[in-house]
Amino acid sequence: MNLLQAVARGCLERLETLAGRLDDVEAAGEATPLAELGRLQQRVRAVRADVGRLTVVVAELGGPLGARFPGLASALGFVQAEVGHLEGFAAEVGQGLRDLLALRAAAEANRLSVATNRLGEVSNRIATIANTSNIRMLGVAYVALVLALVGAVVLIPNTAATILGMPSAGWVPGLWVDAILVVLAIVPILVVFSRPWVVRLFREFRLSEARTAEGVGDLPEVPADRVNAPGAERLLEPPR
Repeated sequence: MNLLQAVARGCLERLETLAGRLDDVEAAGEATPLAELGRLQQRVRAVRADVGRLTVVVAELGGPLGARFPGLASALGFVQAEVGHLEGFAAEVGQGLRDLLALRAAAEANRLSVATNRLGEVSNRIATIANTSNIRMLGVAYVALVLALVGAVVLIPNTAATILGMPSAGWVPGLWVDAILVVLAIVPILVVFSRPWVVRLFREFRLSEARTAEGVGDLPEVPADRVNAPGAERLLEPPR
């Protein structure tokens, strides 16, 4: 019986120590590392397992096994009451630990939710900048295509005039030179600017120009020396 009481007192002291530690952890809040909570959970499980074993032993002594120990019945009631108190105390400590873990899990979930929302905002901003950049590049591509078409129309007669103006082409009569230049000036214009897609391109050029202006307005140029300036806006914070 003395051995049972000693075990019960040992379990009670361990539970009181764990209860005090849980109060300290609750007061510290999120400053307590998760590893410390894991160790507390293991210690609580170990104590509750010992209390469970003690409960089984006391229950067996209250049955047929108790007849083998004369004089046990007079002190068994006190031990049973003490073990019942230990069971309730162990359940309270376990419930307190579960509540603490639930609060910590909720705090971590909220932190993850905030980080997820922040990443979503950054992703949306990146998508917005990418869209405006695409609009800007589309306008630049339209301008480049128009310049290429105009350049091709101008380049053909200009190249012909350069060739026919060289001394080696002095044998070509002046009338033929004029006729060739007129043909090379008119034919490219008729061929190029009579294409349906070229006509549509020039009709929609003003709309493309407006979209380009919108893209340029939404995506202003930032000088390189201002990128890392104090207070400069960043999509993502640099790693620390």
